[in-house]
Amino acid sequence: MDGRQTIRASDHDRQEVVDRLRGAMQDGRLQMDEFVDRVGLAYQAVTYGDLAPLYADLPASGSRQQAPPSAPAARVCQPWQGALAGLPTTLKVLWTIWLTAVSINVVVWALVSATTARLLYPWPLWVAGPWGAALLAISAGATQIRHGRLAAAQSRPVKA
Repeated sequence: MDGRQTIRASDHDRQEVVDRLRGAMQDGRLQMDEFVDRVGLAYQAVTYGDLAPLYADLPASGSRQQAPPSAPAARVCQPWQGALAGLPTTLKVLWTIWLTAVSINVVVWALVSATTARLLYPWPLWVAGPWGAALLAISAGATQIRHGRLAAAQSRPVKA
């Protein structure tokens, strides 16, 4: 047995193993229940010998970086992730505020129209239209910039 296997592990060593296990789970190499079991054992580990078997059947942590360069682009472009999936957080927040304001105005317009028993002029369009058009233009620009940067990053040669 290697002398290092009997040396006591630190909290930092345990956390490194947990991080490695988390990466393996995110890569699909571990099932959730197996991940939970191994994390429990990692936190109970006393020596390096207790930690080593927990990741012995997993590839080195550097191999996670070798994903094909087109994988992020495919993830961003999937239509079922939602219209706002590829936008910066600031624009997501602005779209949420816009949707809330427009929804409130439409509800007020519908309630007033219903209580007066006649269809009123659709004034919520003046609230939704200009602000929505500006957000749409900014979002389209941000999306084009992101796709341009992504394409530029993928076309760069990989340095060995």
